[in-house]
Amino acid sequence: MAQTALTACSSSCVCGADFLSRKSSNLSSPTFLAPGVDRQSLHHKTPKRFVSGQQTIHLRARRSFSVRAGWLFSKGEDRGSPEARCEHSESTNEDILIFFFQLDLATQVQRALNLEQYEFAQQLRNKLTEVEKEVVSQIGLKRGLPGKSEAQDKSISMLRLRAELQGAVEGENYALAAEIRDKITKLEAETVAASASSLLYDNVRYGFRLGQKVRHKIFGYQAVICGMDPVCCESSSWAETAGVEKLSRGLNQPFYQVLVDVHEDPNLLVAYVAEDNLVAPEEPDLGRFDHPYLSFLFYGADAAGDFIPIKQLREKFNRPRYEVPMEDGDDEGGEDS
Repeated sequence: MAQTALTACSSSCVCGADFLSRKSSNLSSPTFLAPGVDRQSLHHKTPKRFVSGQQTIHLRARRSFSVRAGWLFSKGEDRGSPEARCEHSESTNEDILIFFFQLDLATQVQRALNLEQYEFAQQLRNKLTEVEKEVVSQIGLKRGLPGKSEAQDKSISMLRLRAELQGAVEGENYALAAEIRDKITKLEAETVAASASSLLYDNVRYGFRLGQKVRHKIFGYQAVICGMDPVCCESSSWAETAGVEKLSRGLNQPFYQVLVDVHEDPNLLVAYVAEDNLVAPEEPDLGRFDHPYLSFLFYGADAAGDFIPIKQLREKFNRPRYEVPMEDGDDEGGEDS
């Protein structure tokens, strides 16, 4: 039985968890491990004998165990603002994890092809297609947009109603014709509203970009943009808890999925924040930033200290590739040469 579980997060954070006896008061606080720490030394106070190799571990009979975990830096649990938890979003975290699942499936498909396991690759590709369709459908529902099948159903209904209207007019059944005409008008209004909403998502101007470092105006933590919506797509109960109605632009402004620096608030991790509550640094920020999702969503940092989103993330939010602007001196040197 392994006594200690280690999980690497990002480039320099390590999260450790050790199994603690519920009945032992000697191990009442979490223990954090770094590479090179002697595991046996962590158990010298416990009433058991630990022997490595092929020998056995002798424990007191039928002792129950629990798990405690924490971040590997001092006073991590005391950092962060409790008020900032109001902007925590489980749906945002779920959205990111589903995106990870898509990336993993795509990687498995490629691996199966490389190994010439074509039947297995086809099975994985079918599963990936199902997941992608469901994701598109969920995005449409989240944004209030009709799915592809729903749009097709409306088109078919429109054609059927127009045919029925023509028949009612020819049969001089004007009461029925008026009723059908009202249905057509309502359906046309819904179609126009859906088209306007779709244009809103395509043409919105965002104040921040994917991978950009930002800071929360109220809670002060540093974060990185990993997703965006043109308006708030969270539930009304979440918006009430987060106090969105108190903002100058309320719900009708861009909202961002952000990764929160674990060194500043290790318990928040992911938040959904209104554009009004974010500000970009005036100068390039090349300081340390750690988060367990960074290596999955970004290639690394650019010359300005912001992060470069992977191609799939840019495609997900339909955002162009960003190039760090060259300094004036560099431009002049290029022109002189």
